[in-house]
Amino acid sequence: MTVIELEKRVLSLEETLEKLRQKVEKTEVVRPWWEQVRGTFKDDPIYDEAMRLGRVWRDSVDKETTE
Repeated sequence: MTVIELEKRVLSLEETLEKLRQKVEKTEVVRPWWEQVRGTFKDDPIYDEAMRLGRVWRDSVDKETTE
């Protein structure tokens, strides 16, 4: 490989590296999905009722399996 070819290759690598650095700097920290939806149903009576009914059902299933 000639010196000119090496210089071209190094220049190409430097350009690619700079593009990658810019991408990394722009990248946001993404919160986990559960943090993004946390609090969505706060004070929602329909959600509270769904949770209550789920608890009733789970309790009934637990009783059936222990009997």
